[in-house]
Amino acid sequence: MRAVMCLVVILSAAGALALAQGGEDQAIRQAVLDYLEGWYGGNVDRMDAALHPDLTKRIVFPHPKTGRSMLSESTKTAMLEYTRAGGGKDKAPAEMKNEITILDTHGGMASVKAVSPDYVDYLHLVKWNGEWKILNVVWEQRPRE
Repeated sequence: MRAVMCLVVILSAAGALALAQGGEDQAIRQAVLDYLEGWYGGNVDRMDAALHPDLTKRIVFPHPKTGRSMLSESTKTAMLEYTRAGGGKDKAPAEMKNEITILDTHGGMASVKAVSPDYVDYLHLVKWNGEWKILNVVWEQRPRE
């Protein structure tokens, strides 16, 4: 009987942990959706909700004359202004398929791959004051088909 009670306690704890992680996964996905849908919808409030105050978004690209790698960085302020200016609003709703893959989580950090109509983003999120926020982004444009 004691072994059965221990098993019930262990399974209950495992179930509660899985339920809690499912809630965390949903909150992570929501932050990434706010980022993607905020961009494509020109919704500054959603973009603002998704980003950590110290966001750094980076892309590596070749210098047009030398071909050597260069780095371009954007901040949260810049992303909010780009979004306010229209961002990706010119995309038709039929093209709005976004794929979000949570690659890993540990405590208050997560690594996510997001594929949108135009971009592939690798994002690092952190739990900041109880909410998931995007802290780092490395991105590239998707090839045109």
